[in-house]
Amino acid sequence: MFIVGVMLLWSSALFAATPELVSGPMLANGNHHDVTIWLRTNMPTGVTIRFWPNGQVGQARSEAFVTGGEDKRLLTARLTGLKAGSEYMYTVSLAGVKVEKAYPLKFNTQPIWRRRADPPDFTFAVGSCAYTNDAETEPPGATYGGGYPIYESVLGQSPDVMIWLGDNIYLRPFDWSSRAGIFARYAKTRSLKVVQPLLASAFHYATWDDHDYGPNDSNWSYVHKLDSLAAFKAYWPNPSYGMPGVPGVFTQFTWGDVDVFLLDNRFYRSASSAPDDAKKTMLGEQQLMWLLDALSASRAPFKIVAGGGQFLSPFDRWEGYAQFKTEQQRLIDQIVKRRLSGVVFVSGDRHHTELVKLEPEGFYPLYDFTSSPLTSRGASADGEWESPVRVQGTLVTQKRNFGLLKFSGSAKDRVLTIETRDTAGALLWARTIRANELIPSPVVK
Repeated sequence: MFIVGVMLLWSSALFAATPELVSGPMLANGNHHDVTIWLRTNMPTGVTIRFWPNGQVGQARSEAFVTGGEDKRLLTARLTGLKAGSEYMYTVSLAGVKVEKAYPLKFNTQPIWRRRADPPDFTFAVGSCAYTNDAETEPPGATYGGGYPIYESVLGQSPDVMIWLGDNIYLRPFDWSSRAGIFARYAKTRSLKVVQPLLASAFHYATWDDHDYGPNDSNWSYVHKLDSLAAFKAYWPNPSYGMPGVPGVFTQFTWGDVDVFLLDNRFYRSASSAPDDAKKTMLGEQQLMWLLDALSASRAPFKIVAGGGQFLSPFDRWEGYAQFKTEQQRLIDQIVKRRLSGVVFVSGDRHHTELVKLEPEGFYPLYDFTSSPLTSRGASADGEWESPVRVQGTLVTQKRNFGLLKFSGSAKDRVLTIETRDTAGALLWARTIRANELIPSPVVK
């Protein structure tokens, strides 16, 4: 009787539990006729998403889903059959009860503009190194992470897209030794309250660096990398992950007239101490060839190549492509030899921000916008104060910050404005690059 009574009490408590939204909703992978909405709940439950064109609630549709995934609490929902260039409102209900939010739940589908009009203006927010303090496991008063209002400042800039450039969650030593630990860190970090309005406002895309892949400075030999990949897929609904037979987080998406290539600098990475010869790689041969061929196929005026670590800087304190000089030079040489136009690099990792400008002989300038950190502690850039390739006035140290990539102008004169802003959203510096400046000169035969 005692056992039966206990089971009845447990059963009553279970059915009395109320489903709650722990993280999200987050917008991801937005296109012309379909978008993704991601969320996580406190328990397995049914989810209903009701959506309609703004001002036309009479055309509302509802889609029913069930949470699943690693802990049966995750949902990646794809809404299809949407009208291009339209604003939609939506609601989320758990087990039939509508979730109330203090901010509107809405999204915009991409417009169809080609052969009809100039491309639209739009903005990407970018950032890396997002450390969230954990009172349960860190010393009292730990302040390595902080400045969380930066997420409100990013939201205040109304970006269409947010690109997370790696070190998005910071696995701890006791996390990276097991699949359960990796998933638990993802879940805890994603539940940060102050970031939720931003997750619901912009479309989010991500790549990783060492701290959301495994141990510090980890490479291809990390034994739990497939578990890290599984967690990344569960929490970042990117358009794709790697290529058939080539696992990883690298992918590509198009927004407006811009193509974005997100790279994986960990899954195939050689040890930094390996001999710097043709075998030493950061991207792996297949990913590198995918990137070069994909860039060659692109007709976008700006081709944004984004990754977790710096691409063009000659400095390699801690990490950077400069530790892989042979492959780094091969990438640059191939961009030049293939006469690829409009290539701009965007990177994170370094805990300082700068705009690097490299000028290959007989070619247009290659830029690498490094944006870091979001909420981690800033660094001083010791040993590279006088970088010969830094654009003057763009170094930001010892200060949390985020970046903006603003695309504007007519089809014949597209303009990229790069901005760096501090935690409060104040402008620290801005630089403008025109697509017409990133066109190789004709080859004289």
